Amino acid sequence: MQTILSVENLSKVYASGFRALTDINLNIHRGEIFALLGPNGAGKTTLISIICGIVNASEGSVRVAGHDIVADFRKARSLIGLVPQELTTDAFETVWGTVSFSRGLFGKPANPAYVERVLRDLSLWEKRNNKILTLSGGMKRRVLIAKALAHEPQVLFLDEPTAGVDVELRRDMWNLVRGLKANGVTIILTTHYIDEAEEMADRIGVINAGRIMLVEHKDALMRKLGRKQLTLQLDAPLSAIPAALAGWRLELSNGGAELTYTYDAENERNDIIALLKSLSEAGIGFTDLKTSQSSLEDIFVSLVSKDPTAALQPASRATSHPDSQPTAPSVEENGNKQVTSR
Repeated sequence: MQTILSVENLSKVYASGFRALTDINLNIHRGEIFALLGPNGAGKTTLISIICGIVNASEGSVRVAGHDIVADFRKARSLIGLVPQELTTDAFETVWGTVSFSRGLFGKPANPAYVERVLRDLSLWEKRNNKILTLSGGMKRRVLIAKALAHEPQVLFLDEPTAGVDVELRRDMWNLVRGLKANGVTIILTTHYIDEAEEMADRIGVINAGRIMLVEHKDALMRKLGRKQLTLQLDAPLSAIPAALAGWRLELSNGGAELTYTYDAENERNDIIALLKSLSEAGIGFTDLKTSQSSLEDIFVSLVSKDPTAALQPASRATSHPDSQPTAPSVEENGNKQVTSR
């Protein structure tokens, strides 16, 4: 598949000596939905901020559709839309005004028909003349998405887009994401709602302590790292697992009334049939059985819990004018100041 975003040997070390990213290598395919998962402070926002030109990298390079984010920063940034986690908008501007302004920032000519379509898709059309300070939190987040889409980007970053929003907005947002993917837009999202990543993403990346732990197609990840369990309701409780069954990965629970067998989702083979035969030979009967499979959340927790250095400090965020030169000190290196565009 064609690569639209390429990150090579990217590292970030702050003036304090804090290392936020270490040797990140990542290729994002055109038109895919890529979910970047990681605990708080893992480096997700720092990575996104570097790609979007908000934070300066210490080492490495980033290219968007072949355009280097430093050498050809204006073109690279024009291809990217960012929906930040924080609500950073001009409270006294109207919805129509701030979305149109965002489009103009990237040198795009006025296109009222396109802006109208974006506002309608986000259920903002009836609010187009309202000042942002009069909107609810959910509506303000819709405005952030509209601003990110205003200049028709090819790559859209969604940084915790559904944090603190209602069920209706989550549903509308993911319908919009599916529509954008159908039109060829590449979506990169970070989320704490791992069920969303499991449902929406084509590929999953896990970052922890500033390092990429894995990048894998979702289905392949579930097969390779997932686990299945077979739980049997026994005829009579067992006080211990018989010696004849010691070779199986079995556990007793519920006072010995349940027997659970855990096995690899990728290597089922005929293990279950063989296990049931062994149980019969051991004189153990059961009245019911059920199977379950580990979720993406189970896999994620298992991965990150292996690294105790995950407790890093999260980075600050800011928005950036697309024509600004990427040579000034980063927002994060100057404390907690944030630059807010209209």
